[in-house]
Amino acid sequence: MIKQTKVENGWLRGIPGADPRVYCYKGVPFAAPPVGDLRWHSPMPAEDWAGVRDCARFAPISMQATPGAQNNVYSREWNVDLEIEMDEDCLYLNVWTPASDDTERLPVFVWFFGGGLQEGNTQEMEFNGERLARKGIVVVTVNYRVNCFGFLCHPDITAENPDAPANFGYLDQFAGMKWVKRNIAAFGGDPDNITIGGQSAGGGSVVSHLTTPVTEGLFHKAIIMSGTFFGGYAPLNVGGGPGKNFKELPEAEELGVAFFEHLGVKTLKEARELDKFYIRDKYAEFIGGVFDTTALRTRGISSTRMGAVVDYKYLFGTGTVRAVENQRHMLPLLMGNTAIEFPNVPPYSSNEELMEYARSAFGDRADEFLKTVLCDNWEDTKKKATTSTVELGCRCICESTSRLKDAPSVYYYVTDQEMPGWDNMGAFHSSDLWFFFDTLAVCWRPFVGKDYDLARMMSTYWANFMKTGDPNGTDVDGTPLPEWKSYQQSRSPMYFRDLPQMKDESFESDVMKFLVDFNTNK
Repeated sequence: MIKQTKVENGWLRGIPGADPRVYCYKGVPFAAPPVGDLRWHSPMPAEDWAGVRDCARFAPISMQATPGAQNNVYSREWNVDLEIEMDEDCLYLNVWTPASDDTERLPVFVWFFGGGLQEGNTQEMEFNGERLARKGIVVVTVNYRVNCFGFLCHPDITAENPDAPANFGYLDQFAGMKWVKRNIAAFGGDPDNITIGGQSAGGGSVVSHLTTPVTEGLFHKAIIMSGTFFGGYAPLNVGGGPGKNFKELPEAEELGVAFFEHLGVKTLKEARELDKFYIRDKYAEFIGGVFDTTALRTRGISSTRMGAVVDYKYLFGTGTVRAVENQRHMLPLLMGNTAIEFPNVPPYSSNEELMEYARSAFGDRADEFLKTVLCDNWEDTKKKATTSTVELGCRCICESTSRLKDAPSVYYYVTDQEMPGWDNMGAFHSSDLWFFFDTLAVCWRPFVGKDYDLARMMSTYWANFMKTGDPNGTDVDGTPLPEWKSYQQSRSPMYFRDLPQMKDESFESDVMKFLVDFNTNK
């Protein structure tokens, strides 16, 4: 086994996993600490170290609200340590490898966590890469800056570094991908067979990397889990249709100026001298309603949360919109959503208001839409018109790709697995992480044998896709997995419930069929 290896900055010593055939390297630096003058700066190269660096512990997580401190499903699901170490010095990654020596060329999986670009970390217990590594994959999980530490913009920042004025969290991920490309062979990985993946904001990150020309050649396949937010019913005075929901740089800079005012500073130099926890807590106030947003709203800035920015340096538009327009790297995709997440409910109170919206949003196809959803009473209409923004994004990307000649295959799924436990949550947003990573054994939920069987098969589909770009193949016992047809072969998803099962076209609602067709035929 690769117990010790050399990367570009020095020697590393790993530790055995629960399965001693897998070695793990935790807390590997891939960039310099983004502190001092590197706060709100693109990541810089890591420094060399002397001797052998022990990689037995995770590095600190990025600055954010304390994980697990909130009373909600995500706190009890993933995070148990209220004293978890966090720091601005957070640009580290973790590697799980089953390789026996560095001459092997195993498929590589690079993972980005979710959390709305506001929180999240690689220490979450569902992200343990050992089970996937046992299936012949070198697994890498990359930490990155979030919230105001990762996505603040300001005129001073732009003036200082005009070639990288925004999206520092994404640039951290980009730096991690480049590090993997340069160094993964030392762990027995193949730099010419890399899959990137993520869920929620991590999935959205994958879409962003997929749709920027900057990342050309860094990866060869992509997995997007519940990260394709697209469309949505708009307020009547705004109009409808899927907008470019990322802020553009000038707007994000105005938001940064307002945040500096909230911090009590005027310049970037002053802001860099502030305590990191002070900044974190003031940001929580800034997005939590303490800050008066009246002046911002008059300038068209509706949200104080900081996230992805169209800067025309790294991002050239909203990722899902660009993907639907086929402005992406043409490589195999595996993507999907859970059955219960982010319902897109019309924010109106009557059939008449929905009709007004339809005329604004769908033009000469308004009657076609209304014929699909209108019922005698508003409650039935609202129920029939409700869809999922994530499912719409997935289906639109799949549909757009399927219309291209000789396009790589796209595989679409829906997870609806049972989630036992007192909270009766159903297949909630993020619940499929336990299954794809095959980490049910560390979950508090009382899973039974069929759940473990499903998790084994779901993670095996993943591993097969990472190896070849096709999830089909055999289970670990040698029996063929149920066939997963590409979207080009069938508009229907692979449905994960008790056993994997391909659905037919009746699984797609009439309103979803209309919205997919409308948004891919403009």
